[in-house]
Order: sequence, then structure tokens, then C-alpha cells
Amino acid sequence: MEKIVKTDEQWRAMLTPEQFHVTRRQGTERPFCGAFLDNKLHGTYHCVCCDLPLFRSDTKFESGTGWPSFFDAVDERNVEIRRDTSHGMIREEVVCARCDAHLGHVFEDGPAPTGLRYCMNSVSLVFREE
Repeated sequence: MEKIVKTDEQWRAMLTPEQFHVTRRQGTERPFCGAFLDNKLHGTYHCVCCDLPLFRSDTKFESGTGWPSFFDAVDERNVEIRRDTSHGMIREEVVCARCDAHLGHVFEDGPAPTGLRYCMNSVSLVFREE
């Protein structure tokens, strides 16, 4: 997949300050306040920075963590997993494979069939209803 590369100034011009902080600076939105936490509509969640499809609504589940959670990606090639050792923890960061936007983290405590919990920031996503 061809990478999309932009300067910080270009990203700032197209994103809100919160979107920039989360996607370009590996920030995290507060729990239980994201726009997609309780979204029950049928559709696909895309990267807010480059519009790459990331997660389908039929893989979304209620994790109780305060962030939208999914048990599988649209395509494993659309997300990259990186080791994250920030904040005194070892976690697996999830980034968009096309533009390197920080999306959230993935954990191995999700439901079947994958056992994964992709814990995403709502501000990193755009929802396209089908």
C-alpha cells in the first residue's frame, strides 16, 4: 500500500485539534465520550486522515472500556500493529497502514472468533453508513 505522507502543517489544516492530537501525536480521547461508542448503525469505520476502511459495524461489540471496540479489521493489511512502551506499559498500538494515523490499541481479551479487542478512539474514525 502506498503511504500518504504530509507535514504537520498539512495535517493540522485538515484535522480538528483533537483529531490531530490523537492521530498524529498518539493521544487518547477520554473514555465514555467518543461519538461512536454507542453507534448501532450498519456501515464501515474509516480513517479520519486518509479515509481507508478499517472496521465494519458487524465486528463492533460492547467492551465496557469506554471506547469503540471491534474484534476484527476490514482487512489485516489496512492496520499495522506496533509495540508501544509509553506510560510505563507495554501495549500493541494500532495505526492506519496508509497514513500512520494512531487509532488506538489492540488487546487479546476480545470475543470469538478472533479473541481480539481493537480499542479505538472515535476521533480517529469516520463512519460511513450503508
